Formats: sequence, structure tokens, C-alpha cells
Amino acid sequence: MQIRKVAVLGSGVMGSTIAAHLANAGIPSLLLDIVPSKLSVKDEAAGLTLEDRNIRNSIAETNKANLKKLNPAPLFVPEFADRIEVGNLSDDLSRLSEVDWVIEVVVERLDIKVDLFKKVAAYVRPGTIVSSNTSGISLKAMVEGLPESFTRYFLGTHFFNPPRYMKLLEIIPGPNTDPEIVAYLAEFGERVLGKGVILAKDTPNFIANRIGVYGLAVTLQEMLRSGLSIDEVDALTGPVMGRPKSASFRTVDLVGLDTFMHTANTVAVGVPSEKENFRLPEFLQVMLQNGWLGDKTKQGFYKKSKGPQGKVVEVLDPQTMTYVAKKDVKFASLEKAKAAGSLKDKLRTLVSGQDAGAEFSWNVLKPVLIYAANLLGDIADDITAIDEGMRWGFNWEMGPFEIWDALGVKATAERIIAEGGSLPPVVQELLAKGDGSFYRKNEIGQTAFFNAGEYQQKPVSPHAFSFKQAHKAGKAILNNSGASLIDLGDGVACLEFHSPNNSIGADIVTMIQKSLVEVEKNYLGMVIGNQGKNFCVGANLMLILLEAEEENWDEIDLMIRALQNETMAMKYAKKPIVAAPFGMTLGGGAEICLHSHAIQASSETYMGLVEVGVGLIPGGGGTKEMAVRAMEGVLPGIQVAPDYFFGKRFETVAMAQVSTSAEKARQLGFLRDHDRYSMNSDHVIMDAKARVIDLANNFRPNLPTKIKVGGPGVRATLELALYGMRQGNYISDYDQHLGKKLAYAMTGGDRPAGMLVDEQVLLDLEREAFLSLLGEPKTQDRIRHMLAKGKPLRN
Repeated sequence: MQIRKVAVLGSGVMGSTIAAHLANAGIPSLLLDIVPSKLSVKDEAAGLTLEDRNIRNSIAETNKANLKKLNPAPLFVPEFADRIEVGNLSDDLSRLSEVDWVIEVVVERLDIKVDLFKKVAAYVRPGTIVSSNTSGISLKAMVEGLPESFTRYFLGTHFFNPPRYMKLLEIIPGPNTDPEIVAYLAEFGERVLGKGVILAKDTPNFIANRIGVYGLAVTLQEMLRSGLSIDEVDALTGPVMGRPKSASFRTVDLVGLDTFMHTANTVAVGVPSEKENFRLPEFLQVMLQNGWLGDKTKQGFYKKSKGPQGKVVEVLDPQTMTYVAKKDVKFASLEKAKAAGSLKDKLRTLVSGQDAGAEFSWNVLKPVLIYAANLLGDIADDITAIDEGMRWGFNWEMGPFEIWDALGVKATAERIIAEGGSLPPVVQELLAKGDGSFYRKNEIGQTAFFNAGEYQQKPVSPHAFSFKQAHKAGKAILNNSGASLIDLGDGVACLEFHSPNNSIGADIVTMIQKSLVEVEKNYLGMVIGNQGKNFCVGANLMLILLEAEEENWDEIDLMIRALQNETMAMKYAKKPIVAAPFGMTLGGGAEICLHSHAIQASSETYMGLVEVGVGLIPGGGGTKEMAVRAMEGVLPGIQVAPDYFFGKRFETVAMAQVSTSAEKARQLGFLRDHDRYSMNSDHVIMDAKARVIDLANNFRPNLPTKIKVGGPGVRATLELALYGMRQGNYISDYDQHLGKKLAYAMTGGDRPAGMLVDEQVLLDLEREAFLSLLGEPKTQDRIRHMLAKGKPLRN
């Protein structure tokens, strides 16, 4: 089986963004929607009719065009929209014979889906996978009466919105689905689409929405009972509880009140015995009638507007149905929980307090824990699917059974019983066996989970790697406080950063040097990667500022030289080096990647040389490397002025541009044609390892070469562009000053155009510019502002 092309039926927000994510993964699609029932005034005036092809395709075409306007962007780069072809459901169903997978994403009405699948069955080739993206309608009911040859290949594939960013993909086998199809699509979802895949059962709302919407319904009910305000609830149900910053009500505003209420109603109708669990307060109906649906209507539980001081955010008072100013939320239990260490400590502190905040927190956590445990077996076969569903689908840090463990299963059970509650069967079974937790870890960090009365090993993807387990298993070859060299197996080592924020300091520079020596002696090659929050946020700014304030210029010069020496040593290493960036890859982190032999990035890599934001230019070889890449664009025999290529690379650095994806990083010049990216961030390390092995088979180290400098003429062009931007007030005087320093270093200083120089010449120029700028008060002000506020100062 191979999926080379997909048809997406339904081009609304969900359908079009699924098609966009397929495009991101390199899978072309046919996006179909209904034919408009009438012409617009504009189309009538143009003399068009409902028989014109572009009118018949207009709904899908409009929704495809909207992909380039959505925020967050569903496409890695706008050009990927070209991988989506549009059509309509009346004229183009015969084209379903061209595709390998059909995904239905039409309106959530059973009668419409039943009618559509009857038509689909008549057109698809035998063996074509057909799935529904329904969020909870019975799969069995959708294909009742259709032939077994069709239902064998039919199942549910529930993507979460937005598909590019949400990790969860629920796969729901239908009554006759071939297990091989389920296994194939699960592998395809994980490997090609980059998803965390869980298997769910054909029950209303499946796993994540069933529990997540129940939790929101409980939160609403408890809010009204306790008299807490919406902003108080969000303060208690956000990060301190292991939930996203959007907490409860800001999450509903993001999703849309109408979507939330529809999802809650699906369970209320589909599981009559739970109707009371999903009964929503009357004020939500008023909000729905008023069109207060959340972010898409500019007001929901929160209302955003502009005031004299900028953006104003007000919060809904459900008692008066008016918007009031947000207030500072103060609960002693909340403040203590925030100050606690791990999430486990935060949760225990939060629910054990004696104030209204602690009482509320316990009263919304307890029913969710009981509800999830009671559903085990009904919605999923084991606890891991439920926990992963909530982590990947609702961005919880811990799933329900992980929270049971964090609070202590025995202590939590005793509190529930003392309050008159009853324990779910799986909790009773766990306690009867004398076991204290749902999960166990062995001495090397492998996880086992409680299932059917015993513990079984949790399956691990062969494409994933765990640094935590590697350390516990004694795989560290070298280490210091900032980095370690880890044995990945098969003759490949990995340089892992683990300094605070993975920022580059002397310890990391030292470890680069030691790792290169070790790898050259004993390994095929090296990966540079880690599993922190971000790959690397750049140099240690606090250390640089302190040295500058002390005027330790010789020390700073040595620091910069040391980093330059190691990036150059990487570039000319005798064994292949593959960088594996992900997330924020800024400043020195980007420079590490630029000097690697190849990059195997995560698709969600946000790479940039952002030093101008703190009043500097790249000093670890980044300025030099972008000059090298500018001249690579000037191909022999093609009469294109170097100004164009320098302009593109100069703009990338001077404007501190950060890629919005790995593919955008390629357009900005950070990734080259031979560089690749992995759709699943969990697979990056192992994919990079495979790349090292591939390169090692026939590796030829880089040889030092001379570089043609751009010269004063190119620099004049760049400075003219800076002048224009300053005159248009796009940049400040100091930005212009920084730009001139960058242009001077990138173009080779005063050397004539086309002169061949060693890379060291450009390295010296960038280091001199870095040092001179660091001595300027406005640069030091920018650094202080960045350290204090986390955003650049435009002085």
C-alpha cells in the first residue's frame, strides 16, 4: 500500500487545512466541495452562470485561497497550496479513482454522510482507503448497507484543529475494517504526517473530545456553583494544573463556542445516560444567540478591543451578561502551587489547600479522574491511549491516569471515598493488588503500565529516541554541565545540549571540541540534537552583557574566537556531522546548523540569525556563512549581479528574519537543497542518525576554499536599501547603523569586488564588528531589554 494522492471531500476550515497538511507532507490532494446554489451579485454582473466551471468550483477555490490568510498558517510556505487541486462534488466524484485515500470532512449530519458514502463507493478503486473525519458520529451508521469490499477499507481518522500544529490523530476502526489498514494508516499518520496516533473505539466523541468536553462542562457547572469568575477559573485551570496557557475559557474562545456546544451535544444525544453530565448552562445559549462565539467573532468569554493604551481584554460576567475588566486573581493555594517545583508538586499543593481556589480545583479534577477511569474499555483498550489523547489533543502535560499517579492513587481514592464517592473498577483493581501507581519505570527509564490486572511494557516507536533513557542506560561518552556526547548506536554519536535554555556558553564550546576529537577517532559521525523545549536560543546573553559591562574585551574576543574555531572545525571535520534542529533555533544555534555537513530538521523549526535584535551581528560564523551562501547563488555563466543574492541573504540577517517552518528556512537560505526535515519531531534524532550513516558510506570532508567578496559596490547597494528603509521609518537610526556594520562584514570590507579571500578574513570582520557594537550603549540597552522583557528593543 502507498498513499500518493488524496481526495478531501469538504473544503471548510477543517477540510482545507487537512489538505494543507497533506501538502506540507508532500502529498497532493483533490479538494472537493458542493456547487453554489446561486450566483453572487458580482458574478451575475460579469455574465457568469452556475454552469461555468470556475463558479462550480468556487467554494473549494475560495477556501483554498483562504489557506494563505489563516493565522496560524496551515501551510509551511504559501507555494505549497499549488499541491491542492480543487473541484466539486457534483462533477468530480469520478476522479476518486485517481486517489489512494478519500477523507470525508463534510457537515456533521448523518444523512448527508450516508448519502455521500454511497456515491463514493461507486467511484473509488477497489482497495482505496476511505475515512471520515467526524468528531463523533457513529461510523457503523455511516456505511450501513454498503458492501464488505468497501467497509473493509473504511474507518475514522479524526484530526484535531489546526491539523498542522495539533499532534493528535485518532484512528477509529469501523465494524469491518481490515486490521492491516488500521496498522498501515497508523504508521502513515506517525511517519508521514507527523502525528501522535491513538486507536479509539466507535463511541460518541471518541477519546480526547469525550473527556476534554466533559471536563469543560464540569468546569462550567462548578464555576456557577462556586461563584468564581471566568478569569479566576482560567487562572486555576491553566499551567498550574498542567493545562495550556489558554486554560478553559480561552480554549473555548479559540475553538469556537458553537463547536464546543455541538461536541457536547453529540455525547448528550449519543449517550442518553450521560445527558446530565453534558448539560450546559443557559448563559451559553444566550452567547450563541448573540453570536459571541469567541475569537472568530472577536468576543466570547473574552472580548478584545482597542483602547487609548492599546489592546484591551475584558471578561464576560455570566450573571449580568456584560463584559468587565480582568482582575488580578489571588488565591493562597494558587500562589503556593505556582511556587512549587514539578507539576506533580504543583497539583498536590493546589488541591490540598484550604481556600476557594483549592476547593474549586479539586472539584473539577476529581470528576474528570473518575470519569476517565470509568470509561476505560469503553472508549479505549488501555490507559495509554487516554493519557496520550489528552496530552496530544488538548495539550495537557499529564493525562488523567498520570494525574492519578501524581496525586497518589491511594490518597486520592481515600479522599474520594471520604467524600461519599465510589471508585472506578480499574482503581479498585489496582489497589487490591497492592500497587500504588498506574505507571512504573525501570532502572533505565522504560515505562510499563497497568493493564488487565498486570503491568505490560509500553510500546516504543522504532523511529523515536529518548535521551533520558540513554543517560540512565549509561550511554554518555563525555559530559559536562552544558552538554553530553551520547552513543546512539551503530557507530553514531550525538552531541546533546542541556544548558539552561540550551544557550551556548563555554561548556558547550568545550564539548564541541572534545566531541569532534572523540568522533574522529571512534565513530562514523555525529548528530547534534537534543530534546529540550527548543534546539538552542543562541549565546548566553547575560554572560556577554556582564563581560561587556566589566569591559573585559579580551575575554569576549577569546569567547568569540573559540566559537568561530569550533564552527569551522565542524565544517571541515573528517567525519560527517548532521544537525537536528527543532523549535527555536536562534543565533548561535543557527550558526551551529549552518556549519554542519547536513541538516535533518523538524518540520516545525523556527530558525534565524536574530543578533541585530540585541544590537549585534552574528559572531560565530553566521555572517560569514550567509556571505558564502550569497555568492553560491552567483552561478558561472549566468549574468545575474551579486547584489541580488547578497540582498536576499543580507535582508534575512539584517531584518532578523526567523523561519516559520523548516521549508521557510530553506527559502531564507538556512537549509540547502540537500537538507531535509522530519514531519514528526519525535523522529528527528533517529532520522539524523540514519543521515549520518548514509553520508559516512562515501564521505569526503570539505576542503578549504577561497571566497569571492562582494566588495564596495555591493555594499553600496545594501546601504542604499538601508537608507530607503530609514527614510520610510521602517527602521531606526541605530538599525541603520547595525545594517551598515553587517553589510561591511558580509561584503569583505574594503576589498575589491571578486577578490578571493580565506574564510578567516570574513570571520575577523564579523568578530571585529561584534566587539565594536557590544561596546556601544544602545547595544547594551537592547541586551538588557531582551533579558528583562524577552522581546527586542527598537532604540
